[in-house]
Amino acid sequence: MSLQKQVMDKMKEAMKAKNTVALQALRAVKSAFLLAKTETGVQAELTEEQEIKIIQKQVKQRKDSAAIFIKQNRQDLADPELAELAILEQFLPEALSEEKIEEVVLATINKIGASGMKDMGKVMGIVSGELAGKADGKTISILVKKNLMS
Repeated sequence: MSLQKQVMDKMKEAMKAKNTVALQALRAVKSAFLLAKTETGVQAELTEEQEIKIIQKQVKQRKDSAAIFIKQNRQDLADPELAELAILEQFLPEALSEEKIEEVVLATINKIGASGMKDMGKVMGIVSGELAGKADGKTISILVKKNLMS
């Protein structure tokens, strides 16, 4: 079942349960799907990879907003963002642990013979493609830097 269908099913459940937080998060995702579908040059249906990227973007927005609100001691504004975040994360594939990500980073560095920060772009491109939807780009970047410097 496509992620779009899953989101629609969860929206129906949220409407029946009168869960406004879930409904708001799911409507935002549905809106992002519709915008992506109507962009010029995009085929009629989104691929699963595109759907995952859209949801990841929504998750990142919620995380960033919550972090800013918490930093400003506005827990009242952070709580709804964190609640929406929890709802959206259920549509993403299981995230890899930092150790698993580092294994992939090290394997890639060894495979292409990367030898310093000048090769970071190559390593990032390969690892990001391989771990699409399973790992956060920021985490990948930190681990690539750490391993290329050592």
